[in-house]
Amino acid sequence: MKNLIQIENCSIQDSNKVYLKKVDFTMKSGEAWLITGVNGGGKAPFVKALSGRLKFVPNEITVRERESGSADGYFASIFGDSVAVVSLEEAAALIEEERQRDDSEVLNKDDPGRIGRQYIAEAMGGSSKKGAPVPDFAWELENNEYVKLCGVEKILDRGLRYMSTGEIRRTLLCRALISGAKLLVLSDPFAGLDADSRKILLNFFNVLVENQQKTDGRDENLPTIILSMERWHEIPSSINKVLEFTNREVSFAGDRSEYEKIYEERQRIRAENRKREKEAFLEELDRIHRESQALTSEINSNLVCDSLIKFEDVNVGWGDHQVLVNLNWEVKKGMHWLIRGPNGSGKTTLLELITGDNMQVFREKVYLFGKRRGSGETIWDIKKQLGIVSYRLHVEYRMVGGTSLQDVIVSGFHDSIGLYEAASDFEKATAKAWLKLGGFEGREEESFSSLSYGEQRAVLILRAAVKRPPLLILDEPCHGLDENYRDKILNLLDTVANTGTTTLLHVTHDPGERLDCEKQVLELHPGENPMYKIC
Repeated sequence: MKNLIQIENCSIQDSNKVYLKKVDFTMKSGEAWLITGVNGGGKAPFVKALSGRLKFVPNEITVRERESGSADGYFASIFGDSVAVVSLEEAAALIEEERQRDDSEVLNKDDPGRIGRQYIAEAMGGSSKKGAPVPDFAWELENNEYVKLCGVEKILDRGLRYMSTGEIRRTLLCRALISGAKLLVLSDPFAGLDADSRKILLNFFNVLVENQQKTDGRDENLPTIILSMERWHEIPSSINKVLEFTNREVSFAGDRSEYEKIYEERQRIRAENRKREKEAFLEELDRIHRESQALTSEINSNLVCDSLIKFEDVNVGWGDHQVLVNLNWEVKKGMHWLIRGPNGSGKTTLLELITGDNMQVFREKVYLFGKRRGSGETIWDIKKQLGIVSYRLHVEYRMVGGTSLQDVIVSGFHDSIGLYEAASDFEKATAKAWLKLGGFEGREEESFSSLSYGEQRAVLILRAAVKRPPLLILDEPCHGLDENYRDKILNLLDTVANTGTTTLLHVTHDPGERLDCEKQVLELHPGENPMYKIC
């Protein structure tokens, strides 16, 4: 077997910061590696270094180290810069880019931006220049094997900003495959994908790895794949090697079978501690609620209507594409809903009608807290009653990423992206308590942008819950969370729901994330009549 990547005694850094002080890692042909570890443990900088966004820098050793047989730092990769990364980070960056390119206000009409066909064609030599026409060859992409594999044939002509989270991920994967990159790094590839999409991607990964192993990596037409994930239960069977990061260091590098033994023992200990930790968690949350009662009572006292949301024959779409058709649905106080459906079925669109991020709400019969949207209320009147965790919110917060974690939490009281007024002492104390509850004790002054994607998502969930809103909207809240954070957050959400002051709307593709309190289910079935089912 030949070495594909060899890293010996290297740091990972950019011009301003050292992210990991020492990394040793060798990948050989025939090996299928998983990169894993807790949120913030060091996995993200390693992936960025593989993609070229950070650098592997050989460490200089001392004379004594050299005399003892230690070697100078060394880095080599046969892939060079032929590397493509598909991740939640990349998807968020793409949406940011599309929003910056949006000319709707200048044109005084909706600007769809780049369509999927155009974006994928850029990897085949098409122009990425703003306003560039779609190249002729792009109109035949439906016949491309990777387009079919990723299941994006039906969304090639949809604007990127109108795609669901899962559709964006599949489009990114398709572009990466078509680009001809020799190394693909797939980070949390199953996040936000529906069951069918997960099966397609899992089969693709296993077949590709098996073919690479059969040829011992000699087939240059096949890319090599490295998988980066936190959730062990989703790991493909073809993975045979594991690299784990903890506390910004390599904590394991070796065979999958050996790592499984370590993981199972951790799970046993985790199960033993879970009840005790949950009891302590609930006690701390109860204390925070009591102390913040005065600050949140005004929000809840203004809510006198039992009906929080009501849709009457709601229809939403773009051009010929209908997303929601004749939807009738009502959410009453204390009725916690799970919302599910395949990628592109309209789940996020439905939530954006509630949050005010979709302007079509004003032509439809959508009622919030007993009043029809557009009847004189301001967006701030609406947001005062809401706590929101969504992909859109995450993207917006990344654009003001220098905000401290304390200010991110306090901004939940003000419904702002960033904080633009001085926080009160009580708000600071409450934010500090919530950060401690979420596992961020002592990190109040760290910037949001310095966190891993999963840590950022955890902080945004704390922000959404801090004011105990009448309605808490959760669009795939556990994206990017490791198993420990996932347990913490699900416990938090279940407890918030059981306080009786907050009603949940929860979108997720993972059946393991359904909460006990979610007794009502809204299923969306695109293309069917009716296009939804309540059960």
